[in-house]
Amino acid sequence: MFRAKLTSKGQVTIPVAVRRKLSLQPGDDLLFDISTDGEVKLRALKRKPLTELYAALPASRPYPGTAKVREEVAGEMARQILPKEK
Repeated sequence: MFRAKLTSKGQVTIPVAVRRKLSLQPGDDLLFDISTDGEVKLRALKRKPLTELYAALPASRPYPGTAKVREEVAGEMARQILPKEK
């Protein structure tokens, strides 16, 4: 069992052993689940780098390349910004 103290600002320092066991890193979120009898369960919500999301969804079309994507984005932005001709 580990012990921590609450500061006047509502902050708690998580003991090193707990941080290591949960592999906590700066920027990780913590989820507090409080039951009706007052018991608290703590879960770590780990951040995942964007590279882990690569190919997570199926592609609806083949990747046309960076130049083509930039051209499409620029064209769409121009259509949204420039007034429509009558």
